[in-house]
Amino acid sequence: MLPTAFTPLHKQEGYLDENHILIALHGNTLILEHGNLASIRTLQTLPTPSYQITLGQLESQKVQMVVWPESTQLPPTLNTMELRASYELIGETNWLLAGRASQIATFYRTHRFCGLCGAATQALETEAACECTSCGHRVWPRISPAVMVLIRRAGERGEELLLARSPHFRAGMYSAVAGFVEPGESLEQCAHREVLEEVGVKIQNLRWFASQSWAFPHSLMLAFVADYQSGEIVCQEGEIEDAQWFALDVLPDLPSAYSLAHRLIDAALKGQLA
Repeated sequence: MLPTAFTPLHKQEGYLDENHILIALHGNTLILEHGNLASIRTLQTLPTPSYQITLGQLESQKVQMVVWPESTQLPPTLNTMELRASYELIGETNWLLAGRASQIATFYRTHRFCGLCGAATQALETEAACECTSCGHRVWPRISPAVMVLIRRAGERGEELLLARSPHFRAGMYSAVAGFVEPGESLEQCAHREVLEEVGVKIQNLRWFASQSWAFPHSLMLAFVADYQSGEIVCQEGEIEDAQWFALDVLPDLPSAYSLAHRLIDAALKGQLA
């Protein structure tokens, strides 16, 4: 989610202001300088960027984004870092702003040509959109909704959580079950379907928890809590490497603290879930 004091805007800019917040991107990665956001003074030594845009206003400061292609050579004072890994360095507010910048940069990079006629597109000056230079077809940034479900049951040692791991997770990490919403499907339908497909169990008493914009690359995570109804764990081949019931006092390695999955599991640990 964006900081509460942030107001979204979109305007192509001819200049960068050192008194404002600047998010600099090198392809998919964040440009840093001495472990923090890069300074305008240093960035001005680089070639002309692909995009230079004001993304919004955070209280009295503009939030500006500037993007260079991956082929751009950077001076030794600058380095690049994946957005996920930068959280501890740049802090939560800048990390959330960088997430917005990353999603818009990804949109421009993946929509250079029209999906209808194949002609080149152009970025609009005052709207996050691309318009075809030939047929006029217009597109906006893609957002992919994904449902996450934390499943609970009463076990011999008290409450238990069903956690699963994808083959793509770091070693030892487990999380709540999650999957993307299908066309024509409600969030509730997605929750029941994904749980049954991925771990083979049925759920009941589904209730809302919270949501989070997840800029990897353009997801919106929508989290629910549910109670176990029936079935034995059967992992979906190719999607789920392992899934188990865990007692609250013996949980495995969990997702990063900035993730919605971590907040969801932590709420269960603290007895904050209905």
